[in-house]
Amino acid sequence: MSKTIPTNQEPQMFGHPKGLFYLFFAELWERFSFYGMRALLTLYMVQEIFKAIVERDAATAVVYASYGSLVYASTVIGGQISDKILGMRSSIFLGGILMALGHFVLAIENNIAFFLALALIVVGNGFFKPNISTFVGSLYEDGDVRKDSGFTIFYMGINIGGFVAPLLCGWLAATYGWHYGFGLAGIGMLTGLIFFWSGIKKNVFGDRGLPPSQAVYEKKIIGIPQKTLIPIIAFLCAPLIAYLLSSWQQNYVSFIFKFIGFAVLAYIVYIMVKLDVEARKKLFMAVLITFFMTLFWGFHELSGSVITLFASRNVDLGGIMNPAQTNALNSMFIIILAIPISLLWAYLAKKNLNPRTPYKFGLGLVLAGLSFYILSTSGASADENGMVPFAYLFIMYFIISIGELFMSPVGLSKITDLSPKNIVAFMMGVWFLSSAYAFQIVGFISKQLAVESTDVNVGGLDTLAIYTDGFLLIAKYALGAGLAVIAFSPLMKKLMGKVH
Repeated sequence: MSKTIPTNQEPQMFGHPKGLFYLFFAELWERFSFYGMRALLTLYMVQEIFKAIVERDAATAVVYASYGSLVYASTVIGGQISDKILGMRSSIFLGGILMALGHFVLAIENNIAFFLALALIVVGNGFFKPNISTFVGSLYEDGDVRKDSGFTIFYMGINIGGFVAPLLCGWLAATYGWHYGFGLAGIGMLTGLIFFWSGIKKNVFGDRGLPPSQAVYEKKIIGIPQKTLIPIIAFLCAPLIAYLLSSWQQNYVSFIFKFIGFAVLAYIVYIMVKLDVEARKKLFMAVLITFFMTLFWGFHELSGSVITLFASRNVDLGGIMNPAQTNALNSMFIIILAIPISLLWAYLAKKNLNPRTPYKFGLGLVLAGLSFYILSTSGASADENGMVPFAYLFIMYFIISIGELFMSPVGLSKITDLSPKNIVAFMMGVWFLSSAYAFQIVGFISKQLAVESTDVNVGGLDTLAIYTDGFLLIAKYALGAGLAVIAFSPLMKKLMGKVH
């Protein structure tokens, strides 16, 4: 076991613990693998996996939604196993190996291999994603003023990975074939693991991230230590998840999430009944904020499905990029806009004009609605082949990225502030589940905008009205939700009490 390094003697780099930069590059490459694969996924399913069936768009919508939901839901389970048994280091290694394996299996041209690959990524992400973020927080003592800027640096790594990956994987897939793009995503994941491993070898993490209890870690169940049993179970879960994903006609995953949603809400109501009035109001607001965030992500995550298909079928990209590469635009705008918007909030705070959280959430939803309204008007500028100018897609991503920065950075901290102390961990799990439920919204919308055709290369005038009419409907719902949140913000402020 490594010795604890006193805080004031820890290796430093640019005023931060040196370990931050090893985690930065580990996460950058992990997100490279994740977003590189995601950029290709919908197009690959439509053009390869389901190319033989008329309802290929609908099948793709179900699988994409089920995959996205399970990817985010798995983090709740992976986080719990890490906290109680494995510790962050072992969880990150296990998750990274499973994800890398999943990406490499995607490079095999076989339908069974395709679903198994997605399942491996689902299980792997559950162990990797929640623990790498928690690891960053563990590098700083409570009250360390550098913590916020440390997370800012870390999240910049996420978006650099999210920006570069679609460009490179999208180019490789278009130039040499799908499986080269997926293979590069796998290499990205392995690169992330190598960075993490090198940080451990150089002891930049001290004793952080080790199992919470060596006795529990080594404890034998059916004659096998838990440190070995959990990876075995994780691998064995992959075929079951692959079956759930491949059964898109039955859509078992949607049924599972309906049941979980009902159970979670029932438990929250049960807790509320036992709280005093002030705590009940705050918990109610925590649930509302989670709901608003779910709604926003439901519209935002259409970027990997419907919007990618729209880019492929109806946007004149003019040789600037291919449809898969358009997935890089969101991360590009986040990188450009994150610091200016955080400076804006700081400036408004000094003037005592910084909007309270409900107003920011309302504005974020309004911006999401406006972004889809922009896309809905693109049909008026279509050429004779039903292709619209790239500028519409570019502006859409610019506006929705601002909306994301209005909502996402503040939501997580407000959940911890508003939730009763004895259920903060549970509510954090509910917050992570909100992204899983967002993909159920994505699946529902994507099925409504599914194009049925025997032509794999369908597009142009055959699909334009389906998309623009659908985008207008999304815009109305998002704008309506945003304006409703703004209208009720004064009431929500009262429910939040002193939480800003």
